[in-house]
Amino acid sequence: MRLKVLTVDDSKAVRIIVKKAFATYDVDILEAANGVEGLAVAGKENPDIVLLDVTMPVMDGVEMLTKMKADPQLKNLPVIMLTAEAGRENVMKIAKIGIRDYIVKPFKEEVLVEKTGRIIDLRPAGDSNKVQKKMTDACEILVVEDKPAIVEQIKVGLKDTPWRIHHVTSAAETIDFCTKTFPDVIVISLSLPDEAAISTFRMLRSNVKTKYIPVFGLAVKTATDEQHQAQQAGFTSIITKPIDFQELQSKIAKAINLDTSQRYFSYVDDFLVIRLPKSISHIIINEVSSYLKQKISAAVDSGYYKVIIDVQEVEHAEMEFIHLIHDTIKVCRDLTLAHALVGSKKLSDECKGFEEAKEWNFVLSIEEAKKMPSRT
Repeated sequence: MRLKVLTVDDSKAVRIIVKKAFATYDVDILEAANGVEGLAVAGKENPDIVLLDVTMPVMDGVEMLTKMKADPQLKNLPVIMLTAEAGRENVMKIAKIGIRDYIVKPFKEEVLVEKTGRIIDLRPAGDSNKVQKKMTDACEILVVEDKPAIVEQIKVGLKDTPWRIHHVTSAAETIDFCTKTFPDVIVISLSLPDEAAISTFRMLRSNVKTKYIPVFGLAVKTATDEQHQAQQAGFTSIITKPIDFQELQSKIAKAINLDTSQRYFSYVDDFLVIRLPKSISHIIINEVSSYLKQKISAAVDSGYYKVIIDVQEVEHAEMEFIHLIHDTIKVCRDLTLAHALVGSKKLSDECKGFEEAKEWNFVLSIEEAKKMPSRT
């Protein structure tokens, strides 16, 4: 459910500024031009927070606040008071009636958002029309690490992606970077001195603009205390050193909801091709499995009549691999879609050693698979 922010101010310009400040957040802005209107809107809409000007015609902010505190329905609503510089002392008196904070006019939008975000859980606005990012899209990855060699390893390990790797060494630099460039993911070394990793994480989570950025902790595999502390603090995930870059890519993709299907699924002529890489890990098995029904069903819906399962690069037939191919063939058969297996003779011979794969027939090339009669 969207949050409701009620702005009560006789200045239309201020109300416009408030609407603009929260434009990128999942909130509805309610407006009133004076205390009388504000009480009516508050009673009807039950907002999550009230931004209340002090000086207004008809009924000013002090009177409205007093009436709110006397109303059982409204007395617990959090209020941020807006005042001119000259009214600062007056606000301190008003604070005794009951406000959560105050802002001096003129104010910056980010100050309003920050103070509001301390009181209610502001979330970025969802966009139902937003196109899901793919693995081929650029992403900003911020690495907080005081060891340049580790940063260089990450850059080399992710060089095959279009992701941009940025490097800072401290909490202050991290916050400064985030004010200028919004990272998609932050990776923080858990071995930073003086528990800086935890304090940096808490600073990020206390800032309304950065509180939902996925944050990974980076630690030596044997540093279990550091890992446990990060997990307790609420880090999104832990990456251990030496870094498994296939795992890192997968975790980043999952954290920011990247579509990784194009790694394995593509259309060639009139065929859906499922192509598996040389090394098959449980991460790849899980990724491919998560897309199987969706992608094969979409192929049927789009008029494609055959799936080509290309495993030419796969070196060994392990049990997880056998189960994945078995599941793929089953989905094809359930949807009455023809399929063909492309792989080496060595892999074909290895598959014969598994009960589920004894009847599988492989061809040696994609072109040969295309020419095979369509059968399920």
